[in-house]
Amino acid sequence: MLVIVLENAPPRLRGRLAVWLLEIRAGVYVGNYSKRVREHLWAQVEEGIEDGNAVIAWRSSSEAGFEFLTLGANRRVGVDFDGVQLVSFHPEPSGDEG
Repeated sequence: MLVIVLENAPPRLRGRLAVWLLEIRAGVYVGNYSKRVREHLWAQVEEGIEDGNAVIAWRSSSEAGFEFLTLGANRRVGVDFDGVQLVSFHPEPSGDEG
C-alpha cells in the first residue's frame, strides 16, 4: 500500500498523481505499486510541490510495518530513533521575534 498526502500543491501535480493513484479525499492519494514506481512518483512530487508540502507512506518490513518521507515546510518531520522512525514536532513560530 502506498499513500501520498499533499497540502497546498499545484493542480498540475495533483493531476499527475491522479493518473497513477486514486484520490480518495482532496490531496490524499492511495495505490499499490512497486518500489520503482513509488520512487518515480515521489520524484514527481519533489519536482512539482513548489510551496506546498507532502508526505508519502508505504508498507515495509520495518519494525513499524511502514516507512515514510516528508517534503516541504511542516511542523512534523520524521526522525530515526535507534532504527525506529518517529515523528518530531517543530515548535510553532511565536511571532515575538525581536
